[in-house]
Amino acid sequence: MNSFYQEIARQHQELLILPEKKLIHQFIDELFSILFSNTSKSYGIVAIIENKFDGLEKQFDELVLDFAPKNQNTKRQTETFFEALPYLHKKALNDAQTIFAKDPAAKSLEEVLYSYPGFFAIAVYRFSHQLWKQDLKLLARTISEYAHIKTSIEIHPGAKIGNDFAIDHGTGIVIGETTIIGNNVQIYQGVTLGALSVKKEEAFIKRHPTIEDNVIIYANSTILGGQTTVGRDSIIGGNVWLTYSVPSNSVVYHKNEMKVKDNNPFPEPIFYSI
Repeated sequence: MNSFYQEIARQHQELLILPEKKLIHQFIDELFSILFSNTSKSYGIVAIIENKFDGLEKQFDELVLDFAPKNQNTKRQTETFFEALPYLHKKALNDAQTIFAKDPAAKSLEEVLYSYPGFFAIAVYRFSHQLWKQDLKLLARTISEYAHIKTSIEIHPGAKIGNDFAIDHGTGIVIGETTIIGNNVQIYQGVTLGALSVKKEEAFIKRHPTIEDNVIIYANSTILGGQTTVGRDSIIGGNVWLTYSVPSNSVVYHKNEMKVKDNNPFPEPIFYSI
C-alpha cells in the first residue's frame, strides 16, 4: 500500500489545488437567490442589497484566485463579472417571461423564478457563459455542472444562446459546447444538441448544431453535427434523429405505425399513423 500512498501524494503535488465545490455552490445559490428569489422582505431594501453584493464580490475574489490563469489580474476578473450582472439579469428575466408566456401550466412569473428547473439551468448558464468568455473555463464548467446536478439539464458554458430561451420540463437535455441557438427558441425534455463524433482532434472545430430563431424542438429529439442547421421558424417533432440541415419553416417529425389485431382468424389489419 505504501507505493499507492506515494502515487496519491504525487498526484496531489502535480494537480492544481482547487476550493471545495460546496463554496462555489453556495456562491451560485446566494447569487441566484438575490437576483431572482423573492424570499425575504429585506431584499426590497437597497442598502441590504448593496451589502449582499459586497459579500458576494469578496466570495468571488477568493474563488477566482484558484481559477484565474497565471499572471492575470484577479481583481479585474471580479469587476468584469459583476459589471456584466445587470445585463445577465435582464437576459435571464426575459427568459423567465418567455417560459411563463409559452407554458400554459405556469400560473405566475414567481412560479417560474422560484420553482422551474429549466429557468434555474438557463440562468446559471448565463453566469457560466460570462465566465467562459473571461477565460475562467474551469470555474465556468464547475458552475454549469452544479446546474446539471440540480436539474438534470446540461448546458455547456461555451454554447452561444440568444434571447428569450425557454426550456419546458427539461430533464435529460444536453447542449454541447459549440452549439449556437438563436432567439425565441423553445426545447423540451430529452433533447440532445450534440456532435456526430467525439474525436479529440476535433476539439477546436464546430461540432454541434446551429438552431436559428423561433424554432421549437419537442421531446427526445437528437440533432447532431457542426454543419447541421435548423432553419428559423421550424418545428422539430418528438423522437426525431437529425444529422442534416433543414431550411426555414420546416416541420420534421418521426412517423411510426401501429398494427392492431383482434381474434378474427382473418383479421383486416388496421394501421395508425402517429
